[in-house]
Amino acid sequence: MDERESLPDFLKTLTPLEMTLLYHDWRVMGRAGQNPKAVDWFLWIILAGRGWGKTRTGAQWVHRTAWTHKRARIALVAHTAADGRGVMVEGESGLLGCAPPWFRPQYEPSKRLVTWPNGAQAQLFSAEEPDQLRGPQATHAWCDELAKWKNEETWDNLMFALRLGQRPQCVITTTPRSLPLLHTLVKRPDAIVSQGHTFENAKNLAPSFLQYMKERYEGTRLGRQELSAEILRDVAGALWSRDMMESCRIGHVDPASLRIVIAVDPATSHHAKSDETGIVVAGWDGKRGYVLQDASGRYSPEQWAQKVLSLYETHKADRIVAETNQGGAMVSQILRTHAPHLPIQTVHASKGKTARAEPIAALYEQGKIHHVGTFPTLEDQMCTFTGLGKSPDRLDALVWAITALAFQKSTPPRVGLV
Repeated sequence: MDERESLPDFLKTLTPLEMTLLYHDWRVMGRAGQNPKAVDWFLWIILAGRGWGKTRTGAQWVHRTAWTHKRARIALVAHTAADGRGVMVEGESGLLGCAPPWFRPQYEPSKRLVTWPNGAQAQLFSAEEPDQLRGPQATHAWCDELAKWKNEETWDNLMFALRLGQRPQCVITTTPRSLPLLHTLVKRPDAIVSQGHTFENAKNLAPSFLQYMKERYEGTRLGRQELSAEILRDVAGALWSRDMMESCRIGHVDPASLRIVIAVDPATSHHAKSDETGIVVAGWDGKRGYVLQDASGRYSPEQWAQKVLSLYETHKADRIVAETNQGGAMVSQILRTHAPHLPIQTVHASKGKTARAEPIAALYEQGKIHHVGTFPTLEDQMCTFTGLGKSPDRLDALVWAITALAFQKSTPPRVGLV
């Protein structure tokens, strides 16, 4: 069968030359996020997971810049000199690898220089040698893996050098890390930010790689950083840290060995902007606690009641725990309309938020609490809670669940639903 028969009708009408031109037009071939959405920008910051196509995107932007600006002087700044040559220029997705045949540049390694047929040029620099950027001038820049740069002076020197032309521009392609410089740059009014997940490029990645990444790293701090390209940041004064979250994580626990409770922190209203209802399932084996599920969300009273009842049966829980300060009586009333004999323990917040959370944080520090799987939203709330302002609903539910398990000697016998 002719290969053209399987093509969309539009492509069948193109000549081989037109097909080649189309193939090398990144504005058509690139995915959403791999072309800037705006025109008037100084920084285009591409935060993406490994394998998303950051290098290809940066290289394609450089080619287009050289094509449209024959006097372009482009600074190519890599983490190391070896990365500059091996990734940005000679790599599979680098400048030479994705250059159109009619506009292929010449690379002179001894001069660290890339020159296009129309006279546009790019020069390689290493972030390990900031002084390389003292003196040179540039109209454009491509900075690769900025989060790996160890010397912020390199960035400062590049900014001093980026002074030619009417509108200098700089593209940053990096898997993010929580760095002060990166936090500052993404907040600039003249910056546009593109974010992407590794799995968006699944068609071009090995299935075995994708499967292992999903099984091993999805939802973990490392996975959220290296796959989802999230900038994860520990907050000064927070009771929990990202490292603490990772150290407490396990893959499985036998639920038959646990006392299990479901803690509910209900929202007092139900609309698009209302608080979430915190619903956390946790267990205790006599020495250690286990967070089994975070089922929190924005629910109506009927919805969260059904959710809690379902979790109670699924996990064979011993009781429901609800705070009287924030609707505990309402929880009892709503749940018992469905199950009159449901064991419900109401608790009263006689202490402040931080005082209630501190003993739970201490159990985490002692290695006595484990997360069975990943709970990204709950863990974000934990790692940003400093005791100031309103405490998050998921965190409140967690605190009540662990408190009921760890600091009470016995649990009343489970009463079946009727």
